[in-house]
Amino acid sequence: MGVWSARHRKTAVFGWLLFVVLAAYLGGVHGSTTVTDSESMPGQVAQAARILDEAGVKSPAGETVLVQSRALTADDPSFRAAVDEVAAAVRGTGRAGALHSPYETQAISADRHSALLQFTVEGADRAAAVANVPAVTEAVAGVQKRHGELLIEEYGEASAGKWFDDQFKNDFARAEWTALPLALGILLVAFGALVAAVLPVVLAMTAFVAASGLVALSSGVLHTSNDASSVMLLVGLAVGVDYCLFYLRREREERAAGRDRETALRIAAATSGRAVLVSGVTVVVAMAGMFLTGIADFKAMSWATIVVVVTAVLGSLTVLPALLSMLGDRVEKGKIPLLHRLRRTGGEGGRFWNAVLRPVLRRPAVAAGLATAALLALAAPTLTMHTANLTFQQQLPKGNPLVATSQRIEAAFPGSPSPATVVVRAKDITSPEMTRALADLQARALATGKMHGPTEVKVHAEQNVATVDIPLYGSGNDETSAAALKALREEVVPATVGKVPGTEAPVTGSTAGSVDFNRQMSDSLLPVFGFVVVFAFLLMLVSFRSPAVAVTAVLLNLLSVGAAYGVLALVFQHGVGAALIGTAGVGAVESWVPLFLFVILFGLSMDYHVFVVSRIKEAHDRGLPTRAAVAHGIRSTAGVVTSAAVIMVGVFAVFGTLSMQSMKQMGVGLAVAVLIDATVVRAVLLPAVMSLLGERNWYLPRWLRWLPRLESGTAVEDAPGAAGAAETRTPGPLSPTMSG
Repeated sequence: MGVWSARHRKTAVFGWLLFVVLAAYLGGVHGSTTVTDSESMPGQVAQAARILDEAGVKSPAGETVLVQSRALTADDPSFRAAVDEVAAAVRGTGRAGALHSPYETQAISADRHSALLQFTVEGADRAAAVANVPAVTEAVAGVQKRHGELLIEEYGEASAGKWFDDQFKNDFARAEWTALPLALGILLVAFGALVAAVLPVVLAMTAFVAASGLVALSSGVLHTSNDASSVMLLVGLAVGVDYCLFYLRREREERAAGRDRETALRIAAATSGRAVLVSGVTVVVAMAGMFLTGIADFKAMSWATIVVVVTAVLGSLTVLPALLSMLGDRVEKGKIPLLHRLRRTGGEGGRFWNAVLRPVLRRPAVAAGLATAALLALAAPTLTMHTANLTFQQQLPKGNPLVATSQRIEAAFPGSPSPATVVVRAKDITSPEMTRALADLQARALATGKMHGPTEVKVHAEQNVATVDIPLYGSGNDETSAAALKALREEVVPATVGKVPGTEAPVTGSTAGSVDFNRQMSDSLLPVFGFVVVFAFLLMLVSFRSPAVAVTAVLLNLLSVGAAYGVLALVFQHGVGAALIGTAGVGAVESWVPLFLFVILFGLSMDYHVFVVSRIKEAHDRGLPTRAAVAHGIRSTAGVVTSAAVIMVGVFAVFGTLSMQSMKQMGVGLAVAVLIDATVVRAVLLPAVMSLLGERNWYLPRWLRWLPRLESGTAVEDAPGAAGAAETRTPGPLSPTMSG
């Protein structure tokens, strides 16, 4: 691929540009089809959403306005007048319906100092309700201005949805415009030249643009989501830049060693190009494991990541060689004198990595033991990790006005802020038998002492569907609410509407969604983990024809992931050091984050492993003993791995600064894991373990010798001038290591 692209430079470059433009244009014309409610959640929640969708019954976005006073009670005329004024203002917008005064529903607190005005926001779907809610919010704010003696605040599904949508767009834009300059700055330090630094960023962004269009085009078959877009930017920028960095640095290294342009490109293609291909395939296979969860959002994130990684690999293996062939040594244009001089005089691996590597290779057993102990200590808090679907209050940053309003509502009206909803589909919803069953359902629910009123029944006679809203005790995300939901599902529903023949009665709601999602996650952990580990092992085995290398890769990755899990639990669950990243411990880790981190880290960490081990094997295939090959491989890749890791850590850390707690956890978890992987694992554990194993690293049992040969060493040796360069590169810095 590299040779073809170099020989057909214009075809490769203009073909890539045409591909990017067409993919982006067609994706924009097609538009994105997003995941529906019935797809996004498992269990009874999905069943309930399906029943409502098939019946054409839309659940309007519910909103509330809290009217509260420390001095006045709800019986005071001025308090009542303010409530009436809020009702008139909301009704006057023409965007609200089903408005209920607290004096009708008795939604007045026990101390009578708080009242809740309830209504729905007009809109055929969530997006329409979110678009309509600003007019209502402004009307409520106007009443607040006229009544400074009262607290008048709005909170609900539409207003919260509006905040989330706006914040998502702002955060996404901030991440994009922060991550790009950061990556460019790191590449300037790595290359010391403007053209060489800009090239990977441009290729990564064009790959992201093309992948976005392809995901939109395929969304008719496999629906996408907002989270998928975030993950695609996150991973696409990180791997796209890294892949180009690996390739470009090797080509520059070969040119500096005196090779002609064509030979340098051939060697880069045979070595770094192969490493990029293996890394990309590993990421794709790892991300494919998320399909085993059966959750549509995970499938969307997985597919988006697969598309952007495949696109980035394609760009690195085709258009990059073509551009390098076009530019030649002009890729060093725009040299920044100080940075360029530092890069040239840094030596093989730099002083820092030489200082780290020397004692590791001198006493590999001690180094391996200490590094393993440190990583296991970091991973220890994983044993206390508690996962949950974070509540609205946990997701949003501390001090957010919507959070404050929801907390005031919960304090005045104890109980789950969102009721459980029993969705009943029957043969005849208006039959006397079903009418009695619905009444019995409400009575038995209240009789358990785990649920409270007021309950509400809505009957849709034409569709033979009814919904019954039953508030649960608890916060909505605690053991009290979970116990109430269990009683409703397993005791109350089967004993009432469940007895009527031909009736379906799944229970949905926020608590039900959290419980069903966590159960699905727990059930899918073992299949996903097994799939990723087994296929990662097989890929490493085929790539390096060595069971020892494959086992080492898997075990080192597991240590990295475990350490990242421990940091997540320590910071976000227990709050240790949380203030340093502008957050606080929320008592739990978002339920999808650990599985997502495992899958994506197992793929991404293979970047460094494949790149470093490929260089070690290349040196060993040229005749160096294993320990000398390890020293050469680590030293010769230290600069590239450091630059690539700093870029990934920087990009992921940007996501750790975003507003949503789940995004923070994802960004910090990825950044910590990559940092550990590129330092402790690759600079200490990997060389120590490979040194201890010695020639056993390359042992292939007789019964596995049918495996195909994919080594890059042969291609390098066959390149013109490669053998001589290998001979001149062997002595010098490697000699002390060989004698040691």
